[in-house]
Amino acid sequence: MATKGNTSLIRGIPTIADAFVVIVKTEWNAHIIDRLEKGCRKVLKAAGVKSKTVVVPGAFEIPFAVKAHAASAKPADAYITLGAVVRGDTPHFDYVCKGVTDGVMQLNLSLEAPVIFGVLTVDNEQQAMERVGGVHGHKGEEAAITAIKMISLKRSMK
Repeated sequence: MATKGNTSLIRGIPTIADAFVVIVKTEWNAHIIDRLEKGCRKVLKAAGVKSKTVVVPGAFEIPFAVKAHAASAKPADAYITLGAVVRGDTPHFDYVCKGVTDGVMQLNLSLEAPVIFGVLTVDNEQQAMERVGGVHGHKGEEAAITAIKMISLKRSMK
């Protein structure tokens, strides 16, 4: 269950040098996703983390784009996935949510870089807006903080 922002998450954001993060975002629900990305970029920039955005059509395509980029000549230190799947009248919502969730989990178990789940799975647009700077915090900012912390964790294990 979402809380009114994860205030403990912002404590102790580590300083990391020379980090590169790829944000994979969807075209669907652009008015929501663009706000997620803006918050994400704000946190990354403040931390001195370089980033690049890759755009995919929908949430189901996110895992493919992450995997393809991770296999490229310049893989990222972390990947942040941004999307918004809004429940409709058919089971499509359930299939897409399960597919993207399972895909991101598999990537976390197989890639050398952490993949942060920043995909909103909501019943309606109001719930999405509450999570992009509303009563439930800003999930884009939280995803960026999580990426920074995971990069730091991975580097500490070397």
